[in-house]
Parts: sequence; C-alpha cells; structure tokens
Amino acid sequence: METARPSRGVFTRRAMLLAGGQLGIFGFLGHRLYDLQLVEGAHMSALAARNRTSKRLLAPARGAITDRFGVPLAGNSQNWRALLMPEETTDIHATVDHFAQIIPLEDFERTRISRDIKNLRRYVPILLKEFLSWDDMARIEAQAFSLPGVLVDVGSTRTYPFGPQLAHIVGYVAPPTEKDVARTPLLALPGMRAGREGIEQTQDDLLRGAPGMVEMEVNAYGRVLGELERVEGAQGDRVELTIDAGLQQMVLGRIADEYASAVVMDCRDGAILAMTSTPSFDPALFDSGVSHAQWKAWMSDPNAPLTNKAVAGVYPPGSTFKPAVALAALKSGLVTQEDRFDCPGYYDLGGTRFHCWRKHGHGSVNMRQALKYSCDVYFYKIAQKIGMDQIKDMASPLGLGVTLPVELPHVRAGNVPTPAWRRKKGHHWNRGDTVVAGIGQGFVQTTPLELATYAARIASGREVSPHLIRRTVTREGVKINLPTAPGLELQPEWLDVVRGGMFDVINAPDGTATRARLNLPGIQMAGKTGSAQVRRVSRAQRESGHFNSMKLPWEQRPHALFICYAPFDKPRYAVAVVVEHGNGGAATAAPLARLIMTDVLQRDPSGREHAPGVTVAEAD
Repeated sequence: METARPSRGVFTRRAMLLAGGQLGIFGFLGHRLYDLQLVEGAHMSALAARNRTSKRLLAPARGAITDRFGVPLAGNSQNWRALLMPEETTDIHATVDHFAQIIPLEDFERTRISRDIKNLRRYVPILLKEFLSWDDMARIEAQAFSLPGVLVDVGSTRTYPFGPQLAHIVGYVAPPTEKDVARTPLLALPGMRAGREGIEQTQDDLLRGAPGMVEMEVNAYGRVLGELERVEGAQGDRVELTIDAGLQQMVLGRIADEYASAVVMDCRDGAILAMTSTPSFDPALFDSGVSHAQWKAWMSDPNAPLTNKAVAGVYPPGSTFKPAVALAALKSGLVTQEDRFDCPGYYDLGGTRFHCWRKHGHGSVNMRQALKYSCDVYFYKIAQKIGMDQIKDMASPLGLGVTLPVELPHVRAGNVPTPAWRRKKGHHWNRGDTVVAGIGQGFVQTTPLELATYAARIASGREVSPHLIRRTVTREGVKINLPTAPGLELQPEWLDVVRGGMFDVINAPDGTATRARLNLPGIQMAGKTGSAQVRRVSRAQRESGHFNSMKLPWEQRPHALFICYAPFDKPRYAVAVVVEHGNGGAATAAPLARLIMTDVLQRDPSGREHAPGVTVAEAD
C-alpha cells in the first residue's frame, strides 16, 4: 500500500511561517540595533566610557606668601600619597584593611578614613596615606592587583623656608576638621589644607585656589591603567606682606635668648616691617601632624611658644604710658607744659605713700623734664588732677587699649581702665587706682603692637593703621593695600612738648636712656623707657636701701619696655620692645631697641623696592 505524501501546500505554509518568524526576529534585532547605534548611540557610548574611565577633582596648589621683596615665606613642595577611589572597589573596607597590611596606618589615620568613608560621596577620593617613601610606593605598586581603586598620586605639602622665625606671622596649615569640611566641601579633597593662625588663617579664602580635574582609565577590576586627561587647578592668590624677612632675622639675632617681643613699624603708613615673639615653633610640623609628645611640650611651656605675644601678650606699659598722660593733661587745659610739680621722692594720698623710682626725688620739674627724668611723682599728681576718663580719651586714639585692625587672628586689646569699667566688674574705683595708672601700672595693660602704633602716632601726628598685607596678586590683577591715616586731633605744640621730652630721654646728658643714643652721623632718636612690676614691692623693702630686683627670681623681676622712633626730625620708623622680666627698660630694652633701630635705618626696607638678586617670580 502506498504511503501518502504531504501536500505541497502544507510544506509551503510551514516555510512561510518559518521565514516570517525569521524575518520578525531579524527585524526586531535590526530595529534594536538601530536604536542602540543611532537613537541611543551617544548614551551607550557614554556608559561604555564610564565603565573604563574615572574622573576626580584635583586639589589646587595653595598660593604663596612672600615678604615685601618677593622672598618666599610659605610655598609648596611635592608630596606623594596613596588615594582610594570608592567607586572603583566593591568592598571598600576590605581594600583599606589590605592596604594597612602593606603600609601600616596610625590610629588617627584609621579614624579619618572611617569618617571619610561615611561622609564623602563615592566620586570623592579618600586619602589613605601621605608622605610616602619610594619603598612605600614600590610596595603599593607590587600589590596593585589586590588593591582595586588604590593609586599613588602626587600632591603638595606646605613649606616654610624661615621656620620658627616667621611662624607667628605666617601661621601654618593643617588637615581640615569635620566642621571645616561642613562649611567648605572643597576641603574634602585629598591634599587640601585649612589655614591655622597667622596670615594662613586670615587669608585662607584667597590662598586656597580653585580645583582641577583628572580623567583616568580603569579596568573591570577598578585598577587604574593610565591617565587620559588632566586639567590643573588654579593656584591660590599670592599674598605679599609688608615684612622684610632679612630685617626679621636681624631683629631675632639681636633678641638672642631673651623671652621678648619687638615690633618695627613705618611711621608714615603703619606698615609692619618686623614682628617677633620668642620663643616660637616650627610651623611645618602641623602639615604632617604634630605628635602628642610635642603638643604636650608646647602646652606645658610657661613661655607660651604658640602665642604671638606681639598681638596677644598683654603687659603693664609702665613709664612708656607717661607721654599719653602728658598729652591728656595738655588737652584738658588743667595743666600746662610750664606748670611745675615738686617731687620729694614720694607722694602721700590718704594713708598710702606712693614712691618715685628715684628715692630722693627730682625736685621741681615741668612736663618736658618729667618725661626726661621719668618722674613718677609728677605723673601721680597730674593723673590725679585730670582723672582717668580724660586719660582714657587720649589713650584710645593713640592706639592703647583698643583692638587694632591688623590682619592676624587672636589680636587682643590692652586696657586703659576707668571708674565705670571698674564698677562694671563689681568693684569700687579708688583714688589710688588713678595714681598708679598715671605711671602705667595697676589695671593698665597694653600689647607690643599697641606700643609700636602708639610711638608711630606720636611721631607722625597721624592715626596710622598697623597692617601686614602690602598687596595681593590675583588672576585678575594686583590689589594694593593702602590704609588711610587721618590726622590726630592734637595741637602741634602739645606733640612738640612730648616729642621734646622723649628726645631728652635719649639725647640729654641726664636722660634716663642715654645708652639708647644712636651712633649714626646726623641721626637722632626719641624714646621712652618703661619698667613694669609683676609683684608688689613693700615700703620696708624700698626704705631699707638694700632692695635689688635683680636678686629676685627671674619670674618676679619687672618687665623691661622701650618705645622709640627715628630720625627725630623726620620720623620714618617706630620700634617697641618688651623683654619679659628684663628688670629695667633703661638697662635692657633701650640698648636692644638701639641695636634694632640701627639695623632698620641702615637697611631702610621701606626705602627700597627690590631686594638684590630677588624677583617676585621666585615666590611662585
């Protein structure tokens, strides 16, 4: 029996169905291919590129700080470091643990890394370790296959060529805190530093710069294969100070081992040419991290090396305050320059006897003579006559007991007390408080910066404003700092009397500071000594005739102070010196000020525009 064959029509239908199915599949694939290549081509290309590339921001180089001649005071140098790209690793904690087995991490570094993992976005790199050695980098490269997302990168570290010599002015930088990052997210970038103290702190925004960007090629495991593109950030602005670094070194050389502060100022515009405070510290230590032992040593040092005593150290001004009292008396109209007061060596008020530094007194003296001899009794009497309110009203415009607008943090104001000030503190003002304030003791306090400003204002007759920034060099151009100096509301004849008394202090044969006389042909200096007690000297000790403060323990000896300006006939520079427990202004501070002023006049920094062999470009 013959088997039936399938009809030709059935075969044809199957073939058509199969062909139609194939055509539908190919049509779908073709449509999808069209979408992927043409419609979504750009998007898919971007996704593919993203799988093999990684972008991150670069910390900009911090701006330089220079002195007035372009000499670098703060700059940058290379710093090799290990970074972790969180988006390039599947187990970030395991990667960190493995890295720590290769390069040990300190506890504080572990804490910082944990904080960054928790707080930073995944595209922000995490700093693992800074200041890598060549051996460290070799070990990381040898283990790169097991460290996905880890790369060795070059950043910058802050350098301070003058170290402790300018630390209190320039300041330092340190890794940012959580509060810093919360205020300024840019500080989260590895290598970013926050300014701490000095110009680094007050000009932090200018010095910080703008970030750059780098694009890197990575494989499927997150290992960095190479760099595709780099756009460097914009370096921070350069800040040029009024300081003369060479003069700063000379002043420190004169101070030597004394615990002291000195300020040199241009009388004409208030530019600060040198500002020293000893002891000091090394600012570079903060960039890499200060050890606990070092921090403990600083904190336990009674001489406060971290404190800028020039702006934050307060001292009784002693007799350097007497020119302000004299000007207040003249302005009051209650005392004239020719009025004479008798000094028998003491002044009795109620049941208290106030002594003059000269046991047998100065006899009858007028104002200029009282300044020359630094007669205490004269100033006891005129202070009592005019009262503290008028003394305060004179001292403030002269720069005493006020916060001065210098570009530094933690600037303290001294104090010129009044009865109202005392009552606010819940105490009664006694007549004896006025007496001792008349010679710069009691509740009167000043800073070395105030004393230098005070000397400059007496010398110039103008309200010069102390400042440290000379100009700022930005991407947009140069911004020059020119503070105004309005005239003081003082009669020229009043200033002439005080200036004459300060001239006699040094240049008259019987002045109190003849050891400060300049040994420069045709140039003379005016000044005023001061000795500020830090302990009470009893009446019995004074009258014994055997009391000698030099025999006291060092910390109980009086502070030595001196203010001066020169040249006398055309004032250009003012100097203030405070030597802690230096015993006497005439014996210690005055000779030191003479040496400093001699250096200043011979160097004449405000009269030169460029230092030999130095160009501004060297500071970049």
